[in-house]
Amino acid sequence: MTDNTTNIGFEKQIWETACILRGNMDAAEYKQVVLGLIFLKYISDKFDEKFQELLQTGEGQEENHEKYTADNIFFVPHKARWNKIALNAHSPEIGKLIDNAMLLIEKENPRLKGILPKNFARPELDKRRLSDIVDLFTNVKMIEHGDTRDILGRTYEYCLSKFAEQEGKLAGEFYTPACVVQTLVAILQPFEGCVYDPCCGSGGMFVQSVSFIKNHRGNINKIRIYGQDSNPTTWKMAQMNLAIRGIKANLGSYNADTFFNDCHPTISADFIMANPPFNLSNWGAHKLQKDARWKYGVPPTGNANFAWLQHMISHLSPHGKIGMVLANGSLSSTSGGENEIRKNIIKDDLITCIVAMPTHLFYTTQIPVSLWFLSRNKKQKNKTLFIDARKMGKAMTRKLRILTDNEIAKMADTFNKYENGTLKNISGFCAVATTDEIIQKNYILTPARYVTIKEEKKDEEPFSQKMTRLTSELSDLFQQSHIFETEVQKQLKNIGFETK
Repeated sequence: MTDNTTNIGFEKQIWETACILRGNMDAAEYKQVVLGLIFLKYISDKFDEKFQELLQTGEGQEENHEKYTADNIFFVPHKARWNKIALNAHSPEIGKLIDNAMLLIEKENPRLKGILPKNFARPELDKRRLSDIVDLFTNVKMIEHGDTRDILGRTYEYCLSKFAEQEGKLAGEFYTPACVVQTLVAILQPFEGCVYDPCCGSGGMFVQSVSFIKNHRGNINKIRIYGQDSNPTTWKMAQMNLAIRGIKANLGSYNADTFFNDCHPTISADFIMANPPFNLSNWGAHKLQKDARWKYGVPPTGNANFAWLQHMISHLSPHGKIGMVLANGSLSSTSGGENEIRKNIIKDDLITCIVAMPTHLFYTTQIPVSLWFLSRNKKQKNKTLFIDARKMGKAMTRKLRILTDNEIAKMADTFNKYENGTLKNISGFCAVATTDEIIQKNYILTPARYVTIKEEKKDEEPFSQKMTRLTSELSDLFQQSHIFETEVQKQLKNIGFETK
């Protein structure tokens, strides 16, 4: 398998070139400019491709709206097409032209209503720089880099990751590192059924699910996607991210708080994947004390971790599975009754696997995290797999690591062997524990409590023999140092210098 860092040359080129044009805009503001234009270029390219195909038939159907929607292609009105924008790139009215294009596209495509950014005409946006960005996208020869949808989709996702890096903590609202999402997807394998994310951010869980299905020659039409997010800007980004990939999804008709306004109250999901906000406080617990979702215990006011978990459990189908990211504190916390909630979930035999993740995977926080996997219908009853992946990962920078594809595959393979009953415990990496063993450890789920420490290779060389060998080697090194010293003095003398 390949490394997660491969095949990003083109995306990196777009990002680096666009950054030169950024000026003094902050990351959050610039994000809307770049991502909005990527989306506009994408739908215009796909429209033009279909337009040329219809034009060649000679049947005069190239402006027939239905010909496009039938192929899941957005209809782009004449004044909103990229060639019109490109021709007027250096007009003082370029910002207003782009805003109008977004409005026209929303009018022709109800699915996009209220989603596209329309703030390109604002005075604080440097129109010279905006013109240069339009030129950049106009001059990109997509055909050289593969399928337009694929390359623009990858560029959108790559730019999301770079904005996450720049925005730091704020990025937690919209971005989960791709390697974390890929790990969840590789273990859950969402080939068929309902896929749900109650805090979907920019839609990364859905993008990776569809990618996984395609890579394994599955049928993406066999999954149904549902999600929601409370942040209006993030919700719009998710809609665009999915549209640019040709993914149909129901993210609700507007952004909404999952705890107080569940957009999909009747969903019975086969796969739930999520990266909820870590240790969210002041989430409104006092108003939801008697909520039916709290089957295992009322979550504390100061931390929503177990509120998120129980919300997801309440939406599971009879054979449904969950894969989610939680701060490590949830593995062993006793405050606010969290230990009782965890105990009740364990007793209900829902937890299939816990993975302790490496540090520095997130741009947004240095809080240690774990992956939790749960299932309504476990294959291995009263058993839980623990994986200690803390030593995994490849350092990209001093503050950032990623999991490689091979490491992700290793964890997925380990999980598959556990489910098949063929897994053997591996010191320093994985172990299967019974529910009774977990009870004996006070319902604490920290993998290090169950995965044995890898034994160092035993040194069987007798002490006296080892000392004889080492002193002999040291004597040889001393002799070599004298030879080097003599040679250095000789060379110095040759050029007129002598040591005293």
